[in-house]
Amino acid sequence: MSDNESEQPLALELATILQVLRDGRIELQGLLPWSSNYTFLVEVHADEPSELVLGAVYKPQRGENPLWDFPQGTLYKREAAAFMISHALGWHLVPPTVTRQGPHGVGSVQLLIHADYEQHFFTLKEGRERDFQRMALFDIVINNADRKGGHVLVDDDQRIWAIDHGICFHDEYKLRTVIWDWVGEDIPAEDLADLKQLAQDLEPDSSLTQALNAMLYPREIKAMRQRLSRLISNAKFPASYGQRSIPWPPV
Repeated sequence: MSDNESEQPLALELATILQVLRDGRIELQGLLPWSSNYTFLVEVHADEPSELVLGAVYKPQRGENPLWDFPQGTLYKREAAAFMISHALGWHLVPPTVTRQGPHGVGSVQLLIHADYEQHFFTLKEGRERDFQRMALFDIVINNADRKGGHVLVDDDQRIWAIDHGICFHDEYKLRTVIWDWVGEDIPAEDLADLKQLAQDLEPDSSLTQALNAMLYPREIKAMRQRLSRLISNAKFPASYGQRSIPWPPV
């Protein structure tokens, strides 16, 4: 079986999920109480005759609390942009995410991951080096200002997922993460190749850049290209050069 044939079911599944998240009928199930912004558990129903129903997390723009360092009303777009970069890398760390109208206005809608919510980075990292190396690199690329240990999930199939990317992509250095385990070590060759491909995919006239233009400011996309270029050039996991390199609380 060729690579294309083996990947086709996955690609079809993702396309179906994105289509339902984007166009399906949303039914509110409840408010998630532990979130810093208004976040709703929802069901998204595919159009008839399909009986497909997806659990999802809906974050409306109007429920975003103001932040001094991020433009107001942009966090939901950053959630979708993080999925775009994860997908472009081929690492599939971020659950499928779209922006759309919902019961409380425009916002992000992300596929719900059924997970053991007692688990987090600090309980999961042993034996998952490759997963978390990629997550560390991903966070550098998107300039994640809030990679807490609890923003890592493991699903029923033991797959690792990354969530909560509303405060990413700032054009100034904002990286705060609990994942600093490989500082100074070489980036694995496979991951470096993926980063180089992403750099090509982020050329100004590319389809990826055009999609990101609807989610981010031009200066933020430019800054991402610069972070990516430095990462590729150095080919090592960088050290922090900020005083606040770990989010609080760390979980």
